[in-house]
Amino acid sequence: MPTADDPIDVAEIDELTPPNRTLMGPGPSDVHPRVLQAMSTPLVGHLDPSFVEIMDEVQALLRDTFRTDNQWTIPVSGTGSAAMEAAIGNVVEPGDTMLVPTNGYFGDRMASMARRAGGEVVEVEAPWGEPLEPAAVSDALAEHDPDVFGFVHAETSTGVRQPNVPELTAAAHDHDALVIADTVTSIGGVELHVDDWGIDVAYAGPQKCLSCPPGASPLTLSDTAMEKVLSREEDPRSWYLDLSLLEGYWGEDRSYHHTAPVTNVYALREALRLVTEEGIEQRWQRHEHLAGALKAGVEAMGLEMNAPDEYWLPSLNAVRVPEGIDDGAVCSELLERYDLEIASGLGDLDGEIFRIGCMGHSARPENVIYVVTALGDVLESMGADVDPGVGVTATRTALRKSE
Repeated sequence: MPTADDPIDVAEIDELTPPNRTLMGPGPSDVHPRVLQAMSTPLVGHLDPSFVEIMDEVQALLRDTFRTDNQWTIPVSGTGSAAMEAAIGNVVEPGDTMLVPTNGYFGDRMASMARRAGGEVVEVEAPWGEPLEPAAVSDALAEHDPDVFGFVHAETSTGVRQPNVPELTAAAHDHDALVIADTVTSIGGVELHVDDWGIDVAYAGPQKCLSCPPGASPLTLSDTAMEKVLSREEDPRSWYLDLSLLEGYWGEDRSYHHTAPVTNVYALREALRLVTEEGIEQRWQRHEHLAGALKAGVEAMGLEMNAPDEYWLPSLNAVRVPEGIDDGAVCSELLERYDLEIASGLGDLDGEIFRIGCMGHSARPENVIYVVTALGDVLESMGADVDPGVGVTATRTALRKSE
């Protein structure tokens, strides 16, 4: 890496030419060409009347994708973590108690943000790689009587989808707790019903199943949640993410708060239009089918999935690393040989799993065959006990089942 003593010669910096990767990791996913085209359209001001119309359209499209009627549905200016912090930092007040899960990396991040917001964090126990059990959640709610309950619907670090969501939210509401859901890796790719499932606050990222560059991140709050935000006695610790201030910009007044990332909002609008055109249920089915073919291929070649079938997450496939194989070396070799991105594990699963995405525009038959073929080739070359040919055949067979 260049240092102050060995600086880059800025005169030698050429035109930008990033590599053309196939993105099959945990995000970002491949951006749809129509989204890229939308980003190349002329810039307007963030208070321009034409942009105000675009804001209205984006909010309507977000409601449709979240499956909600929440008035307070917006794209937060920032990455998915900004939407996460906006949700937790506004809903959790100093002195509040927030119940969080222990079953993944992003449950830990919920806890960290709640503490920074001045909340007291308590935990509902579940091992990494397993979903929350409704009985355990009910017991933790009874024991701690929290003000807020948070859970991760699609845990990117483990490849686990949380089932029984309505049971969890009903139990929380019985204790008058608001429910915050992490839907970063589920929105637009995995079945999600914010209203019908009783979720009070949901945040997401645009760069996964929506196949949109990061920069404008979905967030929705129920009336009950927004009432809590607007009745706070103490301002949130972040001015930039203060939803009571953002309400002036994204609400009826459309008054200045900050300069919104106009081009990113263009991109999100087009990405959400693609969701609507495909149909949300059809999109869920496409992800499940294509990820199922990927799963069939990796299992047929001799690998194991991290999550059992009953809570397998189609958008993020966690595959166990074969014994004696260096996961980082595999990921590096896939980039070098195939311009193909997958990722290693995080936290408790570091070194134990590959994380293979099947999201949005990346979720195409040719990409699924490509990742199974390339992964099998690299693993075999490193001495793993796999049969790449059998894996590819199983993938092709699974893909043909819906033709």
